[in-house]
Amino acid sequence: MRARLFFAAVIVACIAAAIWWWTYGRIPDVSVVAPVRGTAAEIVYATGAVEPVRWSKVTSLVRQRIVDICNCENQTVKQGDVLARLDDKEIRASLHELRAREDFAKREVARTTELIGRGAVTTQAHEKALTDLRQVQGLIAVLEERVDQYTITAPIDGIVLRRDGEIGEIVEPGKILFHVGVPKPLQVTAEVNEEDIPRVAVGQLVLFRTDAFPDRRIEGRVREITPMGDPVTKTYRIRIDLPDDTPLRIGMSVECNIVTRERENALLVPALALQGSHVFVVEDNVARRRAVEIGIRGTRNVEILKGLNEQDRVISPVPPGLADNQRVRLGGGRKP
Repeated sequence: MRARLFFAAVIVACIAAAIWWWTYGRIPDVSVVAPVRGTAAEIVYATGAVEPVRWSKVTSLVRQRIVDICNCENQTVKQGDVLARLDDKEIRASLHELRAREDFAKREVARTTELIGRGAVTTQAHEKALTDLRQVQGLIAVLEERVDQYTITAPIDGIVLRRDGEIGEIVEPGKILFHVGVPKPLQVTAEVNEEDIPRVAVGQLVLFRTDAFPDRRIEGRVREITPMGDPVTKTYRIRIDLPDDTPLRIGMSVECNIVTRERENALLVPALALQGSHVFVVEDNVARRRAVEIGIRGTRNVEILKGLNEQDRVISPVPPGLADNQRVRLGGGRKP
């Protein structure tokens, strides 16, 4: 008898637990927010780097050892000032040899010119001497141009922003040895995805984010959009003007938020509250699915044109599987 009573009590307890779970256990906990008034902004995201508007990368055109280099970072230079010298002993030796051959060729031309007047040599011999002289002079002209490549000079007036290279180092053709530029004004050169570029226009406001100034509002304006994109990266380059008092420094990487549309006093809800063109509002602890008309979509907030007012309580974020007319608990059972 006791066993039967115990068994019955267990069954009753299980049924009660099942009823409780069905009634209360399946009710999801949700958090709600009230729509607020604020500025709705549509953003195009890009990444870029800070650089001078006028600057130049100075590279080596030949592979050779550095024998002299200026200690000139942050110093003013003029166009043509010598920044570095490469070892040119070998090419100058070749040039000296060619000039010796030129002297011999000139004497040979003078000799054949004198002899051809006396009929002692043929016209072909004289023309060959002239040809040899022109060939040597052509080689000398080529080497004289190459000798200039062993002296690295400033391409523009400005400041040496950075120097990369030391005496004794072997530089390869194309290696950047110096960055020379005018430190003001500055710009940000950024890359925008090709699907976003139709929304970007000259003059639009840009808000920058960088780890160097996490809590500071830094602005710029789109100045230029390159006409041709990169088919490999599928991006378009844009240039953004910075004010003279910007805290950003040359070479910093920045995140660019380009404001393509903006509306003040808009009714906003978090983007996490949206499911397509619907939201869930809480009425008497019940989630009601409501259609809304959406305006500007921002990265965090979305503008609501119709379907909500400031007194509504909107579920955000929406829990997975939430159904229309389903009972919900606010923060563990709190009533709205």
